[in-house]
Amino acid sequence: MRITIERSNLLKSLNHVHRVVERRNTIPILSNVLLKADGQNLDMKATDLDLEITEATPASVEQAGATTVPAHLLYDIVRKLSDGSEVLLATSTDGGSMTVQSGRSKFSLQCLPESDFPDLTAGTFTHSFKLKATDLKMLIDRTQFAISTEETRYYLNGIFFHTIESKGELKLRAVATDGHRLARADVDAPSGSEGMPGIIIPRKTVGELQKLVDNPEAIVTVEVSDAKIRMTIGSIVLTSKLIDGTFPDYQRVIPTGNDKEMRVDCTSFAQAVDRVSTISSERGRAVKLALSEGQLMLTVNNPDSGSATEEVAVGYDTDAMEIGFNAKYLLDITAQLSGEEAIFLLADAGSPTLIRDTAGDDALYVLMPMRV
Repeated sequence: MRITIERSNLLKSLNHVHRVVERRNTIPILSNVLLKADGQNLDMKATDLDLEITEATPASVEQAGATTVPAHLLYDIVRKLSDGSEVLLATSTDGGSMTVQSGRSKFSLQCLPESDFPDLTAGTFTHSFKLKATDLKMLIDRTQFAISTEETRYYLNGIFFHTIESKGELKLRAVATDGHRLARADVDAPSGSEGMPGIIIPRKTVGELQKLVDNPEAIVTVEVSDAKIRMTIGSIVLTSKLIDGTFPDYQRVIPTGNDKEMRVDCTSFAQAVDRVSTISSERGRAVKLALSEGQLMLTVNNPDSGSATEEVAVGYDTDAMEIGFNAKYLLDITAQLSGEEAIFLLADAGSPTLIRDTAGDDALYVLMPMRV
């Protein structure tokens, strides 16, 4: 293999694929990226056996061929080469090493044979549809913070995507929960998604997708089966295994009878929560919300360091009540709201609270209270 490629193109593609590679690997080939030169392109592929990303990049191919080299090492080398330079990639005659040359810099990397590189065979996909990158990004952004990190409940370690009828229209819905909070977001279901199986996309795949859908003009082709998902964004193809588990019936935890409504300016509320929670202990980040007509009093008490209070003007005209929440969870949710005001629908101090955005009804959040 012998090719010349622009550093910026090589770096951009490596940036997309190398992140999949775990830094610590017991299987040496999984530390490598597969480079395949053919026609006018250099194809790159990286995998961790659960997730695979491939990308094609234009290159001047003198001699076609394929090899694998350490992914993070190649990325670090290319990152440090000078802007605007051309990079020559050439394998030795025995295929045991690859030269990376640019200007006066020259590196030699150890190769492993292409034949050892695993292939995440996709199988057949039952459903295929196209989705705007902006819609996919919105679904992920609004819900991913609520993904559980608890490995015991592995079926909560991802975002649950499914189609559902809501108010007479078919929606593509994303839901994530960790048992303390729940996030739900909807977009109009694209043609072809009808009847697709409910799927749980793992946390790592969600994180990679979030970085890949940065072009608002892009259209994402989504292919789904019971066990895998494949997404094509331009020249990038991401294939991932799905979490094999049953997502709980989240509808049951969304309260429907919360009759106490509080409207508050999102920015001033978030800033006030952030300020008073400075005093809270890392272990118990509880902030108490005391509601009375037109006013909200935020209080944090920490026996070790002191206390803090702050008043915020709110739209509220029902019975006075007190309720406690985890400050970090409150801030995570308010960070997702795009409207000027947040709407809190409350029942009592021991029941889950519903939080909505005034910018539209495409997302809602449920937050479990804390004892304070």
